[in-house]
Amino acid sequence: MPSPHRRPFFLLREELERLLDALRGSGHVCIGPQVREGAIVYDRLDTSVELPHGWSDRQSPGEYRLHRTGSPRCFAWASGPQALKPLSFAPEEVLWRALRDPDGGLRFNAVEPPAPSLAVIGVKACDLAALAMLDRHFAGDAPYQARRGGLLLLGVDCHHPAATCFCRSTGDGPALTGGYHIGMTELDEGFLLWSSGDTGEEILASLTLPEASETQLERANQALEAASLGQTRRLPGPEPGRILFDSLDHPAWSRLAERCLSCGNCTAVCPTCFCHDPVSEPALDGHESPQVRRWDSCFNEGHSLLHGRAVRGEIKLRYRQWLTHKLAGWQAQFGRSGCVGCGRCIAWCPAGIDLIEALKSIAEGRL
Repeated sequence: MPSPHRRPFFLLREELERLLDALRGSGHVCIGPQVREGAIVYDRLDTSVELPHGWSDRQSPGEYRLHRTGSPRCFAWASGPQALKPLSFAPEEVLWRALRDPDGGLRFNAVEPPAPSLAVIGVKACDLAALAMLDRHFAGDAPYQARRGGLLLLGVDCHHPAATCFCRSTGDGPALTGGYHIGMTELDEGFLLWSSGDTGEEILASLTLPEASETQLERANQALEAASLGQTRRLPGPEPGRILFDSLDHPAWSRLAERCLSCGNCTAVCPTCFCHDPVSEPALDGHESPQVRRWDSCFNEGHSLLHGRAVRGEIKLRYRQWLTHKLAGWQAQFGRSGCVGCGRCIAWCPAGIDLIEALKSIAEGRL
């Protein structure tokens, strides 16, 4: 919710198209959540009708299911398999090309990435927190910064966390705290809207909206409180990173490895994982060799190759690397854990491995 010193505006549900028109009028292509093949994903939004009105999600270890509700709401879900990562850190892109001149010399040309102006509506607090961490990691990365600079973000308070969510214990939700241009809270009859910065303020000013009522503010705050208290999962102890570094030889790692498929699903859906693999792809005619960057995962054996030998050849070592880096190594790099509590790694693990339960088994000395 916005500062208590500034009352948000109110937009009726049937007027949502006005907001999208204002975003397009500011030169942006609208991106929003939509139902695609049994999941809620971000895609181009041509009309507000395409938003997931009346849909919600049910998540548990190894399970993600959508179901219809009788609600008119379009943001009554926790998280889909995507976050903002694909919009700023492309799954695959050409960084530069090596070109052979007719005289046999070589030239190296940087590739300018596409940087469309995108207005992304319906971003949850955990994903805004994840984007802030990617911003720090890719601070000097030109392709990332080009895409990131084109994003206008409309965050929405999360009133419907899944059973797998634990953003309250990481401090990253369910309420919006920053990182957005326009903030939103959804009620049955419409939306509370407020700006954060000049860009969002100009867009909202163009809509000439009334202020939200005291009753609407109270209902929004009550929904946030219920969403926060409804989360049952939480990271164990005040310093899970220290626990992990002190337990590198714990037998629980072997038990986890017996279940883990090393498929990399958890890192693919994680909004903060940034591992990638640089690959040269020489053209068949020998005149050009693009340097491609692709998403990679520390669960792939080849990711740990050193002089042709995998340093982490066992699944146990790869799972340990992922969890200790995410929750412990990041503390040294960025001053905080690399987990925002979105729970995606739990829901999208085909083996149903629960990160929270894995941590508990190590912290409490259980197998």
